[in-house]
Amino acid sequence: MQRIPMTQNGAKLLEEELIRLKGAERSAVIQAIAEARSHGDISENAEYDAAKEKQAFIEARIAEIEAKLSRAEIITPSQLNSDGRVVFGAIIDLLDMESEEEVEYQIVGDDEADIKHKKISVNTPVARSLIGKICGDVVEVKVPNGIKEYEILNIRFE
Repeated sequence: MQRIPMTQNGAKLLEEELIRLKGAERSAVIQAIAEARSHGDISENAEYDAAKEKQAFIEARIAEIEAKLSRAEIITPSQLNSDGRVVFGAIIDLLDMESEEEVEYQIVGDDEADIKHKKISVNTPVARSLIGKICGDVVEVKVPNGIKEYEILNIRFE
């Protein structure tokens, strides 16, 4: 069984979603199904169909989260012996060699990735090219319109 790397925060977010789905969301959909049933014939009841569809989605998501959490490998980046290298969980300050703009990314698990919050999946081309590198290294990343170069300015852990 393949382990799924995630930070403590990523596991916490999944656990919170699981609690919400099993509690409020599940209760609300059960209530919606009961309400739709009370309207009579369910064979042509759009509300009933919609509620059952939502119930199926919720149950599938619960199963997915439980499976991920059971295979989770919680990694605490600050406790890793990274020897100054980029590893999972690291926050990296980069210099875009073309535009000379500084960017910051944290390498996280797939479920935690959120580019708006500067978190990229460990499975992205950028993250894969950064893993194992040290400050001062220049990395090349294949992007749809060519190759992008970044210089690693700083590596830190929170």
